[in-house]
Amino acid sequence: MAAAAARSSLLCSCNLLVHKNLCVRAGVLWKQPPSRTFFSDRKKFHTAPVGQVFRLRPFHVLVATGGGYAGYRKYEDYKLEQLEKRGIEVPVKLASEWEVALYKSVPTRLLSRAWGRLNQVELPTWLRKPVYSLYIWTFGVNMKEAAVEDLHHYRNLSEFFRRKLKPQARPVCGVHSVISPSDGKILNFGQVKNCEVEQVKGVTYSLESFLGPRISTDEMHFSQAPPGNTFQQQLVTKEGNELYHCVIYLAPGDYHCFHSPTDWTVSHRRHFPGSLMSVNPGVARWIKELFCHNERVVLTGDWKHGFFSLTAVGATNVGSIRIYFDQDLHTNSPSYSKGSYNDFSFISNNNKEGIPMRKGEHLGEFNLGSTIVLIFEAPKDFRFNLKAGQKIHFGEALGSL
Repeated sequence: MAAAAARSSLLCSCNLLVHKNLCVRAGVLWKQPPSRTFFSDRKKFHTAPVGQVFRLRPFHVLVATGGGYAGYRKYEDYKLEQLEKRGIEVPVKLASEWEVALYKSVPTRLLSRAWGRLNQVELPTWLRKPVYSLYIWTFGVNMKEAAVEDLHHYRNLSEFFRRKLKPQARPVCGVHSVISPSDGKILNFGQVKNCEVEQVKGVTYSLESFLGPRISTDEMHFSQAPPGNTFQQQLVTKEGNELYHCVIYLAPGDYHCFHSPTDWTVSHRRHFPGSLMSVNPGVARWIKELFCHNERVVLTGDWKHGFFSLTAVGATNVGSIRIYFDQDLHTNSPSYSKGSYNDFSFISNNNKEGIPMRKGEHLGEFNLGSTIVLIFEAPKDFRFNLKAGQKIHFGEALGSL
């Protein structure tokens, strides 16, 4: 009996001690976030508190939310493309302001710079063929047109993207007055009306927002337009002429260089820093004034019929836009002021004419694929030889008089 009583007393004491210890530990846990401790021989390792490990920051939330929404939009674009292939007309459904803001929250400029750095990394010789073959299979690249078909020749992705073509692969049409400056898909074309330009059928953007304020006539060969005229009328320099536009989308598998679409003189460059949203046809149908939101380089000048401009529009993973004769151009800088732009004139005391370009001459290149917009003046009898949605190659005719 005495032994039983002793055991019972000892048990009660242990329970009291355990209870007190738990109460003390509960008080400590209430004040401090829980952490785990691991023992390995004589060393003691502490993990970070759970609250610190799983702390969510606003940047992470924005990236996760914006990235998820961008993925959802990609899926929607894919469904629209399938409907178009069946010949079913898809009604236009424009994004709301909050949807555009959410899309812009994705750090596409940072991702594009990272992609550009990755493109510069030299690949081991044994890895080049598998990597490039996967890209060729994914985007349907025709390597038989490349000047160098051997995949081991291209040291990195950047060299592969900027591969040159065989001279006979893209004959330049000498009959028609305006040719396609690049490979791609025709999104839209026609006359500019009411100072609005169609990026795709039914979705427009402002001509003035896209090109920016009219350039000083001191830098152009044009006569001064009456001050009361609209922005569109100020660009037309000859009586009886009209303003025309053509939008060409370059997919990732297309030839990435672009060329001069006609004989003209480039007198001015305007660079708009901006977003780098996708410019594929699905997004162009969804976001109004998409091309005005994105970074772009506007080249303006004149040809035999008056005003002529070529604009290279940036896109996701296409932060780098290069113009061969413009060494001062630097795109996708880490910071910029919203709505800003910078001008550069090619007319100087030593060069009063600007930069002459011959039809088909190399003009510039993209890092991956994007969009080129032509806006030019021509007589009323100018006619496009195109169909919306058709594939086109550099050197093929866009239209003629």
